[in-house]
Order: sequence, then structure tokens, then C-alpha cells
Amino acid sequence: MNLNLKVWRQKNSNTKGDFKTYQVKNISSEMSFLEMFDVLNEQLITEGEEPVAFDHDCREGICGMCSMYINGKPHGPWQANTTCQLHMRAFKDGDTIVVEPWRANAFPVIKDLTVNRSAFDRIIQAGGYISVNTGNAVDGNALPINKDNADNSFAAAMCIGCGACVAACKNSSAMLFLSAKVSHLALLPQGEPERKSRVMNMVAQMDKEGFGACTNTGACEATCPKEISLTNIARLNSEYLGASLSADK
Repeated sequence: MNLNLKVWRQKNSNTKGDFKTYQVKNISSEMSFLEMFDVLNEQLITEGEEPVAFDHDCREGICGMCSMYINGKPHGPWQANTTCQLHMRAFKDGDTIVVEPWRANAFPVIKDLTVNRSAFDRIIQAGGYISVNTGNAVDGNALPINKDNADNSFAAAMCIGCGACVAACKNSSAMLFLSAKVSHLALLPQGEPERKSRVMNMVAQMDKEGFGACTNTGACEATCPKEISLTNIARLNSEYLGASLSADK
């Protein structure tokens, strides 16, 4: 198929960006979206132009690096899917595809489609850890854990930190990401020692990074490639309230 691409080009965070239009030809419907961009970049290099900068790593839907806003939706038109797992059969011959980086003050553009998501790293550093002794791994069934808690914790831990929730939210809120990180530890006994300080510190860091407030519109859950549930935000609010009420004055 032949496609028209409108791609956001921006030299760095201090310069003004704009859309550039490119044509790519003979694209296989079985290519992934990132493979199609590889073809575009090879074409640009051959023509003596600078290739488009974009994030990628595993290309298996796990790392969360492939942050592209495609035709007005994070990661493109498919539900519960990352950009690297989006295939070109989702589009038709002659389509115009608009590709942008994440739009959020807390995710400044580095170059073209690449944004700086280190704000997420700092939120994790503020409390996304547990106190454990190093050494041999504990036996898998050493701690009895309620199955519902284990299942809910596992579902929350599926968050890959891609930032689609922030990109989709009209307020650029990071509440779904943060709630997933808080929930998967709060539901397990291993997370109990830092339970109260964790939620307080991580929420404080989130606010410090400049993310917006949550207004429960649900755009984050609708676009999350791992289908992280809004119930985690309710759990986060509960955890935060409980920690606030018991905090030392």
C-alpha cells in the first residue's frame, strides 16, 4: 500500500515544531507501524534528509517505549495495543496518517516523536519499592496471599509505564500510572512496610512533576495498552486518605 504520513518534526524542546508530509510506497500490510517508520527513515537517509527520531526497544509490546500519537489516539486505532504491535493492515491504501509525540508539559519533547518520560522514573524512585533482604529467592508459596488480591496485584503490575494514559487525559494526569504502581504493592504483604509513606511520597512527586488532576473521564483506561482499570485510582485515593489521616502531625 501507499501512504501519506504527516509527522511531527521538532529539533529539540526549545524550538518550534511543525508537521512534515512524507509519502511511503509499497508498504506491506503485515509490517508493524515501527517497521513502516524504519522504511520511511531509510528513504529519508537515502534522500539526504535527517531521519525521524522515535522511541523503541523490545518491539514486543512490553517495554512501553513506542509512544506515538496516531490519528488522534495514543498507540493508534487498535484496542489494548502498543504502537510496535500495531500492524499496517489497520490502515488502507492511500490513507493519510498523522503521527505526533505525547502532549504533556511533564513529557517535554526531546526530538521529533521522542519525549522525556523521566518524570515517571522519579515517581517510582519516590516510593515504588519494598524493603527486602538480598539473598536466595523465597519459595513461591511461602506467603499465603488471597487469590483476588494476587490477581488484582498482577493486573496492576502489567502497567508498562508508556505514558498513554497521560497523553490521552485532557488534564495530562498520571493517576492511572501512579495508581497501578501503588496498587500492585499495596495488595501484597511485601508492600506493607512502606505502604503509607509510599503513597504519600509518590503523590507528592507526581504533583511536583506538573501532571494534572484526575477528573474521572476514563480516557486513560480506554487507551491503556494493558487495560489498567480505573478501580486502581479508587484504591489509590483510599490509600492516600488512610495514610493522610494516620500521618504524624
